[in-house]
Amino acid sequence: MKILDPAQIRALDAYTLQHESLASVDLMERAALAFTAWFSGKFDPGHPVKVFCGVGNNGGDGLAIARLLVAKKYPVSAYVVAYSDQQSDDFVANYERLSKLLIIQHIKHVNNFPLIGNDEVFIDAIFGSGLSRPLEGLTREVVELINEQAHPVVAVDIASGLYADQANPPGSVIVQPDYTIAFQVPKLAFLLPQNAPFVGEWHTVDIGLNQAFIQKAPTPHHYLDDALAAGLIKPRTKFSHKGTFGHALLIGGSYGKIGAAVLASRACLRSGVGLLTVRIPQCGYEIIQTAVPEAMALTDDSYECFSFVPPLQPYTAVGVGPGLGKSEATLQALGDLLLALEQPRTEPQVELPAGKHPGFHPGLVMDADALNLLAENRELLKRLPPDAILTPHPKEFERLAGKAENDYDRLDLLKEFARTHRAYVVLTGANTAVA
Repeated sequence: MKILDPAQIRALDAYTLQHESLASVDLMERAALAFTAWFSGKFDPGHPVKVFCGVGNNGGDGLAIARLLVAKKYPVSAYVVAYSDQQSDDFVANYERLSKLLIIQHIKHVNNFPLIGNDEVFIDAIFGSGLSRPLEGLTREVVELINEQAHPVVAVDIASGLYADQANPPGSVIVQPDYTIAFQVPKLAFLLPQNAPFVGEWHTVDIGLNQAFIQKAPTPHHYLDDALAAGLIKPRTKFSHKGTFGHALLIGGSYGKIGAAVLASRACLRSGVGLLTVRIPQCGYEIIQTAVPEAMALTDDSYECFSFVPPLQPYTAVGVGPGLGKSEATLQALGDLLLALEQPRTEPQVELPAGKHPGFHPGLVMDADALNLLAENRELLKRLPPDAILTPHPKEFERLAGKAENDYDRLDLLKEFARTHRAYVVLTGANTAVA
């Protein structure tokens, strides 16, 4: 699923109108219908609804939504936050339609903010994704009052005051919705931790925007959801077996940190590997054999840590880092491992993946203390084989790439680090970012 910036979204709207010979007010109706379908599935008509509208197209969406909810027998009150005398054409059209059904109230001063009843739901349609400056004056005061109420808030397309694809200035006032219902595509802002209070639970609704335009639109950002991820899983054939699915070497654990190697071993098996060998210090032998009997245990010369690289010929993939520790011996061994992965393998002892020749390198995944050792010994970064996979959490990534000013800056650092080191970087979190 592509993530488009505000300019692309405006262009997408215009392209759809042109190629479908559609009036903009009719596209707004589509959006309002899609929003209302979601809303009515979430909240029953026993909830009074207050709709707060701006005077632009997002406000027009809100007025259309109010009209559709009236038709569904919801008790609706509509309010226009009159921050400007300039109104969009589609706002005016929907204002005229709604005014035939109910009295639309205007908030020209904060004292006009309505009294709040019980079991109410607020709909925020004051500003949309085109906003590029912080809220001030009347709109700021109204948003502050909305945030003070203990009632569910649903944002239309994006919370009022939230920038779609860049960091808000410090001190910005933004609606804090419980739900955000985006039209067609998500916004980059939805996915970043710093914006969590201003997004809530988000959903996209299809409003029939032109798919050909979306497919051709260039963007560095894509969102992978459960359905798309499920499509990447390859079905296994009837006669496949453990030799078909590769042999992984997992290097991990140190004295007092064998549990990390146990967890990583179980995860590796769960992911579907055919064979798993765990390189473990001698102190972890009985633990790994007991806790993960499906794995083969290969003990290091050291009792306490990883200190020596075993032959890599049998393996199709190598993972290193969980519970590894940062001793001098382990640092030396990690450097030796990276050097060994630069050497072509010969006479493999296992069946190679389809399309691979005997000189191919095992894939490399680095996590935890392997990443911390890279960060503290940066000359090792030059030894990273192409297409290595690094899986840092935000603090580990900060050690590798430097401190970020905000989540948008961190995303830029992530892209640059991946390009510079020819690596795949999996920045883990509630929304994991893969560069």
